[in-house]
Amino acid sequence: MKTRTLGSSGPQVSAIGFGCMGMSQSYGPPPGDRGEMIALIRAAVERGVTFFDTAEVYGPFVNEELVGEALAPFRDEVVIATKFGFRFDADGRQAGLSSRPEHIGQVADASLRRLRVDAIDLFYQHRVDPDVPIEDVAGAVRELIAAGKVRHFGMSEAAAATIRRAHAVQPVTAIQSEYSLWWRRPEAEVLPTAEELGIGFVPYSPLGKGFLTGQISQSTAFDDADIRTTIPRFSAEARAANHALVDLLRRVATRKGATPAQVALAWLLARQPWIVPIPAPAGWIGWRRTSGRRMWS
Repeated sequence: MKTRTLGSSGPQVSAIGFGCMGMSQSYGPPPGDRGEMIALIRAAVERGVTFFDTAEVYGPFVNEELVGEALAPFRDEVVIATKFGFRFDADGRQAGLSSRPEHIGQVADASLRRLRVDAIDLFYQHRVDPDVPIEDVAGAVRELIAAGKVRHFGMSEAAAATIRRAHAVQPVTAIQSEYSLWWRRPEAEVLPTAEELGIGFVPYSPLGKGFLTGQISQSTAFDDADIRTTIPRFSAEARAANHALVDLLRRVATRKGATPAQVALAWLLARQPWIVPIPAPAGWIGWRRTSGRRMWS
């Protein structure tokens, strides 16, 4: 596995990371039992993956616990990113945004325990909180860095102007936004801002939430718990209209002796040397060796 550096001063990580969210939520029932998921994460490490992405809201909380247990034997070999920015009710259900400085500190302490680490490698604001000035958020993370609880500050789905304001207070190491051949909105402002400021860019859903793998058709039925049932791009009509893109990926993949998913990831990796995509478990379960190369499906 080749490596890349997140931004101008961030950590060195594998060129392709591992998005762990789907192991606990969002895409219907989890794809396997806890033991299978731990084994999958550890198999990724053995194959050179060193960058893993989680968040307190995934589950909530259980995904961090899963990642912490899985990566405990490899702590010195990996970079773990997690996120703050939500609040929860007494039953543990998501109850809106919260990036109040005191709340950020509480989340950091809880994440440290669940992840079984002494410091969080990369701490993202999961979503911008309109009720808290971004300067206060960046200042709170700066204090956590000074205290040794956090190593790097990140932002997820933030606008370019907000990124600039935060970066002036505490340098932002990485920005995470949805980005793929199917969703290119960051190209307008966020990617140019990241390049100008020397910030790494981490695309989530680099395989279009599975669409770019070629495994989803107009007739595919999603589980009621699958977030894709709420996304207009995944209506049957939209899938039919957009399937021309998948057909093109298939043709290119056939010429290259690869899979559509590999082509989609290769396109991202070729955009800029500071882009590090984080496909979800579906992109890893089909990992295999073909003609001496590690392949994606």
